[in-house]
Amino acid sequence: MKTYTAIIEKCPETNLYVGFVPGFPGAHSQGETLDELNQNLREVIQMLLEDGEPMLETEFVGTQTVLVA
Repeated sequence: MKTYTAIIEKCPETNLYVGFVPGFPGAHSQGETLDELNQNLREVIQMLLEDGEPMLETEFVGTQTVLVA
């Protein structure tokens, strides 16, 4: 079992949660709830893994807070 980190945003136009896995081409989805988004991302990743383990283009490191005066 592998763990992937997804970035999640909420679209103000559609009110949907949108998520993607940084550096994993094609690993993105959306959902009306966070649970639905998680399930959708899991299905997309499982489908992409059917072609073999991908070579990730980038690695998620974390987030930073940037203070601008």
